[in-house]
Amino acid sequence: MDPLFSIITVTWNAAAVIAPTLLSVQRQTSSDYEMLIIDGASTDDTLSIVRQASIAALRIFSEPDKGLYDAMNKGIARARGRYIMFLNAGDALADAAVLARLALLAADGPGVIYGQTQLVNAQRAVVGQRHLTAPKRLDADSFLNGMVVCHQAFVVRRDLVPQYDLQYRLSADYDWCIRVLEKSPANAYAGSTPIISYLADGMTTRHHRASLWERYRIMCRHYGTLKATIVHVGFIPRYLKRRLAGGPNKQ
Repeated sequence: MDPLFSIITVTWNAAAVIAPTLLSVQRQTSSDYEMLIIDGASTDDTLSIVRQASIAALRIFSEPDKGLYDAMNKGIARARGRYIMFLNAGDALADAAVLARLALLAADGPGVIYGQTQLVNAQRAVVGQRHLTAPKRLDADSFLNGMVVCHQAFVVRRDLVPQYDLQYRLSADYDWCIRVLEKSPANAYAGSTPIISYLADGMTTRHHRASLWERYRIMCRHYGTLKATIVHVGFIPRYLKRRLAGGPNKQ
């Protein structure tokens, strides 16, 4: 019998950060899931650590890929669960009851189940919340405000899941979420308790400008050039406020 959830984790030389991710899955009170490790032919101890994890429904695939989104597409193709969620190496399910709570919401068959995200440091201490808060009601237009739901906190019914568009190098997840919501008949909010712990350490702004340009192109594609331009101008004060505050660039 196929599981309710497919948890897909993409790795490449992730030995330094993968253990908390695995532990967060291992300690779930619900066992109605599978975990897929889609590894890009790591040369460190990533696979050794993964193989030692006490996760019964664990499937490991390791081969070269063409980047993050190509690896995620491979995970989608191999997933068996009714719902798919992505959990990056270093990130974690926020507590042991996350899947049990999501399973209750899945009973009604929503297209997307989504929730809040908290930021943690390398010591796994909570250091804050995302700069964007997931709304209580979600549709495709919600993403006009940016990535209002962290990708890891966005759980999608498998029959609605598209492949990632590989023309986008940095923001294919943003495009992917919008395309999912354009097809989703109804969405379920998991409440104010965070469902994902997002690793804040090591986040970089190296590609921030390129990412913004890519997101602008995606906005134009889905919402039209005029609306996308107006919304992007409105992002400037928010961006400057975060820069002055010294905040990291968070998904």
